[in-house]
Amino acid sequence: MFGPPVTVVGLGPMGRAMAAALLRAGHPVTVWNRTPGRAAGLVAEGAPLAPTPAAAVAAADLIILSLTDYQAMYDILGPVVTDRRHADALAGKVLVNLSSDTPDASREAATWAAGHRAAFVTGGVMVPAPIVGNPGAYVFYSGPQEAFRGHEPVLGLLGEPRYLGPDPGLAQLFYQANLAVFLTALSSLLHATSLVTAAGVPAAEFLPGAVGMLTGIPAMVGDGLELARELEAGKYPGDLSTALMMGATAEHIVRTSEKAGVDVELPKAVRSHYERAIAAGYGTRNWTALYEVVRATDG
Repeated sequence: MFGPPVTVVGLGPMGRAMAAALLRAGHPVTVWNRTPGRAAGLVAEGAPLAPTPAAAVAAADLIILSLTDYQAMYDILGPVVTDRRHADALAGKVLVNLSSDTPDASREAATWAAGHRAAFVTGGVMVPAPIVGNPGAYVFYSGPQEAFRGHEPVLGLLGEPRYLGPDPGLAQLFYQANLAVFLTALSSLLHATSLVTAAGVPAAEFLPGAVGMLTGIPAMVGDGLELARELEAGKYPGDLSTALMMGATAEHIVRTSEKAGVDVELPKAVRSHYERAIAAGYGTRNWTALYEVVRATDG
C-alpha cells in the first residue's frame, strides 16, 4: 500500500466505484455504509469496514462522501460531532462531498463543516459509476483551493478534476446544470420512443437513429462558444431556425403525442417556450431567443 489513507462514506454504486478506484491505486481505504453488506466486495479487496461513522472519520484526514443528498451527511456525521467523546472528530479533516444537492445546500454545508473546524470541498461526478477511475471520467470541484489542491492527486484517481473556484456552490451549480441537459435528453428519448411504438414500430428500429440525433447536436450548434457569445450579447439573428418555425413543429409534436395517447407534459413544456418567445416578439428570430423567456430576470 502507498499514498495517504482515504475514508469513503456511502457505498451505493458510485461510492463503491470510487473506493475501488482508490484501492486499485494502492491507497488504504476505510469504508462505511448504513447497510454493511454493500461493503463485502471492497472488504474482500482489502478495505476495512469501519464499525461506526466515528471510526470511519478517525481513519483518514480525507473523507469522501457519496450519499443520496446532503441531509444524509448531517444524519451520519451530526451524531458524531454532537457526542462529547467525538466533538473534535472533524477538526483538521477535509470533507469532499460528492453527493447531489443544491448549490445553497453546498454553501450551508461548508459553513457547518467550518463550525467543526473541517474544510469542505463540493464535488459533482459527471459520469456513471462504471466510468469512475477510467479515461473520460471527470469531476467538478469547488471550495477552498488549498484543501482541494492538497488532495488533488488522490481525487484525480476518480476522474479528471475540474476546479471551478472557491465558492462551494459552483460545483453543484455546474453539476445540476449539466444534469438538466442529461435528464431532459433521457426523457425526450423515452417520449419519442413511445410515439413510434404507439404506432406499432419496434423501438429497435427507431432508437439508434434517435441517439444519432443527440450526438449530432454539436454539428448543428458548434462547440458552444459561438452560441454562448450570442446569448451573452442578446443577439438572435433570424437566419436559421426561427422561433415561429420551431414553434410550429413543437405544436405538431404535442398534437401527435395527444393523438397517440402518449404523455404530453414534456412537449407541452417545450411548446410553451416557443409560445412565450413568439408572444414577446421573437418569432422571426432564431430559436436561441428562447433564452429570453427561460433565463432569470431581474427583480
